[in-house]
Amino acid sequence: MKMTALKPRDSRIAAVLLLLVVLVIAYFALLHWWFVAPLRTIHGEMDDLRDTHSRFAAAIAEKPQLQQRLAAMGAGQAASHAFLPEDDPNAAAAGLMQRVVDAVAAHPGGACDVTQKMPVPNPPAAADEPYRKVAVSISLRCDVQPLAETLHDLEQGTPYLFVDDLSIYRNPVAALQQNTAPLEVQFTLSGYVRQPRAAGGEASQEAP
Repeated sequence: MKMTALKPRDSRIAAVLLLLVVLVIAYFALLHWWFVAPLRTIHGEMDDLRDTHSRFAAAIAEKPQLQQRLAAMGAGQAASHAFLPEDDPNAAAAGLMQRVVDAVAAHPGGACDVTQKMPVPNPPAAADEPYRKVAVSISLRCDVQPLAETLHDLEQGTPYLFVDDLSIYRNPVAALQQNTAPLEVQFTLSGYVRQPRAAGGEASQEAP
């Protein structure tokens, strides 16, 4: 059986079509699955992170209301559970860090680890202030669900705790290596301790 020779025009059309097929195959084999698809995945995860960050930011926006409640407390409310139970700022900072560890451990439904925790130095409070701020810096590596539950527990319970400087991101290298890479989370957690009353003031009140 003899093959009919293609006309020059048909040969050019066939060559162009063949080139297009080769380019499409090369695109999917070399670019799409190795670069385009992972980038689309990363963009989708970034959108999810933005949504998550927005929810957390909305929760943090309620902080001024809590601070107003705290400011309304007088020095005479010594038994209030809104304050940290410790009297010493160093002990209170250690207690804050332990509260984070306990809150993370209370939600075993997903991966969540405390990767770093350290006290944050605060300026000394004035002698006439009834309370003093204590803050710690916290770093977590968490899935979305246990992170949301942990932050909720910290901010909604007593004593009153405040989450500031919240930063949430996902390591792009880890995201390429695994489909569900955990979130890298950093924030500052703070609370307040009652200032001890000055001995001189107590003595002056007891004097006739």
